[in-house]
Amino acid sequence: MAHHEETTAQQEFETSMEVAIDGPVPGVSTPFYADTTFWVAISFTIFVLAIIFVKVPAMIGRALDARGESIATQLEEARKLREDAQALLASYERQQREAEDEAQGILDQAQAEAERATKEAQEALAASIARREAQAQDKIAQAEANAVKEVRDVAVEVAVATSRKMIAENLSTAQADALVDKAIGDLRQQLN
Repeated sequence: MAHHEETTAQQEFETSMEVAIDGPVPGVSTPFYADTTFWVAISFTIFVLAIIFVKVPAMIGRALDARGESIATQLEEARKLREDAQALLASYERQQREAEDEAQGILDQAQAEAERATKEAQEALAASIARREAQAQDKIAQAEANAVKEVRDVAVEVAVATSRKMIAENLSTAQADALVDKAIGDLRQQLN
């Protein structure tokens, strides 16, 4: 019992000293299993061994590889989408240029057609005016010819009436016949 009392007294002394100097007493060593650092090291070693045993690094590697493949696939899809978008943009730009060229062609064709139609209309108008002028000249010539004919007819009638009157008053029958024959001859020459 004395040994037990001695140990208890010594422990009390060490505890009072630790409290007094705020830590373990120098020169007094504590057993390794009483140190918390030892148990933390043991726990960490067990944890690392458990992780290796369960193959957590391999699972993490597979997860990282799968994630890397997923990212690579997404990047490839994004690259393809970008190429498709660029091809589609180029196609739309080409279609826009073709539409502009076609519109310009239609505009040029419409302008040429309008110029041709204007030229045809001017030619048709000039031809119509020429036709009407020719018709008017024909009518004038016809009216002139009709007027000349009427004047001749009236002149013939007056001449005939005057000749009759003169013949009846002054001429003998033989002279009258000669004058009538001469007037008929002159009239034929004037009519031809």
